[in-house]
Amino acid sequence: MSSERDPLLVAPSWNHENVQGLEETREKKLGPLEVSRSNRWAILGGIWIANFLACLNSTLVATLLPSISSEFNKSHQISWVGTAYLLATCAFTPLYGRLSDAMGRRGANQTAVLFAALGTLACGLSPSMNFIIAARFFAGIGGGGIFTTAAIITSDMFSLRSRGLAQSISNIFTGAGLGLGGPLGGLISDRYGWRAAFLVQLPLFLLSFVLTGYNLRYVTPGKGKTSKEVLKRIDYGGIFTTLAWVFSALAFLSYRYNEQLPWDDTRVISTLAFAILFFLLFLLVELKLAVEPVLVPSLLKQKIPVLVGINNFLVAICNFSIMYFFPMWFQTVMLSSASTAGLHLLPDSISMSVGSIFAGWFMHRTGKYRTITLTFGILPFVAAALITTLREDSSPTRLWFSIAPMGFGNAITLQTMLIALLAHIPKSTIAIGTGFSQLFKSFGQVGGVAISSAIFQSVLDRELRKRIHGPGSPDIIKRIRESARLVISLPPGLQRDVRDSYDVALKNVFVMATCSTFAAYIVRLAIPEKSLDESDPAIPHPQNPPVRSDVENVSDAVLRPAATSRL
Repeated sequence: MSSERDPLLVAPSWNHENVQGLEETREKKLGPLEVSRSNRWAILGGIWIANFLACLNSTLVATLLPSISSEFNKSHQISWVGTAYLLATCAFTPLYGRLSDAMGRRGANQTAVLFAALGTLACGLSPSMNFIIAARFFAGIGGGGIFTTAAIITSDMFSLRSRGLAQSISNIFTGAGLGLGGPLGGLISDRYGWRAAFLVQLPLFLLSFVLTGYNLRYVTPGKGKTSKEVLKRIDYGGIFTTLAWVFSALAFLSYRYNEQLPWDDTRVISTLAFAILFFLLFLLVELKLAVEPVLVPSLLKQKIPVLVGINNFLVAICNFSIMYFFPMWFQTVMLSSASTAGLHLLPDSISMSVGSIFAGWFMHRTGKYRTITLTFGILPFVAAALITTLREDSSPTRLWFSIAPMGFGNAITLQTMLIALLAHIPKSTIAIGTGFSQLFKSFGQVGGVAISSAIFQSVLDRELRKRIHGPGSPDIIKRIRESARLVISLPPGLQRDVRDSYDVALKNVFVMATCSTFAAYIVRLAIPEKSLDESDPAIPHPQNPPVRSDVENVSDAVLRPAATSRL
């Protein structure tokens, strides 16, 4: 029987069953900063493996193209194997920012991994050139989403100050994928065939899918409750118009510059007109019609997101122009083998990993990003300028390591710019902000390949016509433009003219890349510093510790919040 001295509320007796039940309840409703250390590393392992595979695929295909084209006898279509992947990446990458809010992080990430895995499987089983082009498009739908969802998940699980350090480790996998894609693809293709280079990736895709499926279960606000709701929130108009205007622009550049058709040709005029029309429709849909547009008009009104987007666009143009055409310079001017030419990209990948770790450590230690950006952000310009001035008699050190500053500088730049963006937008918009920045990067990737290809083909045609004359010269020029591997087998006199022509054409591409990365540096000058400790809910102020309930005190015996730990 109770008396006046008995408490009105009796504290629960915390036995083993109580604690176990509490643990199960908390596990079901954990936020991203509360996941256990083991779960966090398992999640990171899953998204990093997927990052590695996505990067591997972007460079792997380049070494497989000769084998693929020779099997299907469709050399005139071979460029679309790479373009299809970039086209899909450009159109679908920003969508994953919205999907991460609508479907949840796990649903969006696993959707991306599933598309990439199925596309890769289809590539390995392709019965025709058209099929493999479609398969590469399918894989590209997931490839871009892997990067976006990985960045969003990392942003969820770490405080702003620690986020750069976590992202730097992710970039090691990115650099490894970019650096190993060419050599690994060539090695597997030579021994087991080009199909094996695709199929061997499937167990790693499965491992990534399992790791995230089992461990990525934290709760974030805004998750849609039904598949119907998710489907309603997709910006179909934005996706369609993006595909249409980018495809039309690529077709125009191909007809006008790759095939050298005159300006009054119907195909040139029509593709240019469609590119302009669909781009205007894209802007109309995104700014006026879409309920949840991938372009995010609210971010377009803010200075920092726009500057970061422009920077990403210009950096991607430089990166992809160099990545696609730097090995060709060694094949056509230095007459190196394809495998040796591809290895010249390896210093870039290694320095990218080193730069990522350095940037993450610096931001984690100082809580600043602007100093490191302005100090080391000029290195890509230095590297591009060095590449532009390479000669056949350049020292081995210059030939191998001129590209290294580019990887180091760009790793720092892209990482600090992502952190700068996240520091200047509300935490609730992290997902769509990340997708927004990736959209500009995707446009830059496509633009880098398309614009540099147009410059290269136009200048190469002009230089070859200037140097090669006589009977049969148009046919010889056409064959030389279509196959870089033909250069090494030409007679000495003709070979010298062709090597000089390739040198001039490729140097024009490198000059364009140099201008692009310098413009990106100028844009970054306008991005201000902001402390990474400001408005960070993961780090409570020491003078104002949060009020904790009895439930939270007991649960600490079982679960340690991720916000209190550091990589």
